[in-house]
Amino acid sequence: MYYAYKYRLKPSDAHRKELDRHRDICRQLYNHTLYCLNEYQDEHGELPSMTALRSELPDLKQWWDGLSDVYSKVLQTVVERLFDNLKGLSALKENGYGVGQLKWKPPREFRSFTYSQSGFKLDKKGGQAVLSLSKLADIPIRLHRNIPDDANLKQVTVKKEPTGEWFATFGVQMDPEPPEPPENPERCVGIDVGILTYAHDTDGTAVGSLDLSDERERLEREQRKLSRKQHGSKNYEKQRRRVAECHADLRRKRRDFLHKLSAYYAREYDLVAVEDLNVKGMMECPSNSRNTASAAWRTFLSLLEYKCEREGTHFVAVKPRGTTKECASCGVSTDKPLWVREHSCPACGFEADRDANAAWNIRSRGLQDVGVGRSESTPVETALPTDTDSVSAKRVVEAGSPTLKERTASAVSE
Repeated sequence: MYYAYKYRLKPSDAHRKELDRHRDICRQLYNHTLYCLNEYQDEHGELPSMTALRSELPDLKQWWDGLSDVYSKVLQTVVERLFDNLKGLSALKENGYGVGQLKWKPPREFRSFTYSQSGFKLDKKGGQAVLSLSKLADIPIRLHRNIPDDANLKQVTVKKEPTGEWFATFGVQMDPEPPEPPENPERCVGIDVGILTYAHDTDGTAVGSLDLSDERERLEREQRKLSRKQHGSKNYEKQRRRVAECHADLRRKRRDFLHKLSAYYAREYDLVAVEDLNVKGMMECPSNSRNTASAAWRTFLSLLEYKCEREGTHFVAVKPRGTTKECASCGVSTDKPLWVREHSCPACGFEADRDANAAWNIRSRGLQDVGVGRSESTPVETALPTDTDSVSAKRVVEAGSPTLKERTASAVSE
């Protein structure tokens, strides 16, 4: 299994200057390689191979001052990065998207470089953890969590965020295979995601969406201040960093909430069933695209999938069509507009919250996909609106666990 461990670097002023210099050399090499690629294509009518362009790197060092100061593996990954971008463009064209050509990278758009396979090492000097980078420096690093001893470090990517902070992301290969999911899962849950209620599961717990309205208002204020600054001035750069800090604050709080919520479901259940949502298609709808983007459902499902694999939990993505319309008790389909938040079946009389009914349908489909069948418990027993415990997203972020007994009881009492 392949994981990414991200840590904050604590470079000195001299380290920052050297990191920026290496980053700019990599950017110039990227632009130079793109120029050579376009020239070769115009002359021969086809693209050169990645191996051919990488083989020219030793000759470039003869006349390019400063290129020898960068580790050779880093230069090779710059060429690989260019070809990865070309593959991405080709994939978009095959899917019918109208795309242009790759453009040269300005300084603010090229923010990272990668040490692959060699040239980096985690070490301790004077009681301080440091990241040793070949031909660069030994940079202090904040290891807020340990990397497993049996992990194999494949690469490290050093990146400068728009806020000016530097981070190191390690690509880690875990040799031991994860435990196999149980054949007969006992604790199973279906999760229906939404806007107002972020997650509603079949255990009767509704987790509210994360309230980021204050952060968004602050971002809008700082963005208006930035629009009044003279572009390129020192005040403009200071204000640009404040705007970048607002964006980073929003991103960190959202991912913290999603990490804790997905970790809870992956650890507490033997089977987790969710909807295989086409979030990209939903984003193209103009009606509610901002709230859909803010919910970050695809990020949540991706986090949940790899954490279930790590914990040995069944992860089942079912077809979302009809999960809200079908009755979880008898299966009769009933159309209902979005503003109707209660499910009332005209055939069997089953009444429940709209999201709770969808969660039960998702759970039933997930059990059928793994060949277990329907559960002995029925939605009539547990999915009534009066049995739904509401947990705020703030409690998830602060405590990291949304449905502990004492927390649920306090949330209901409030």
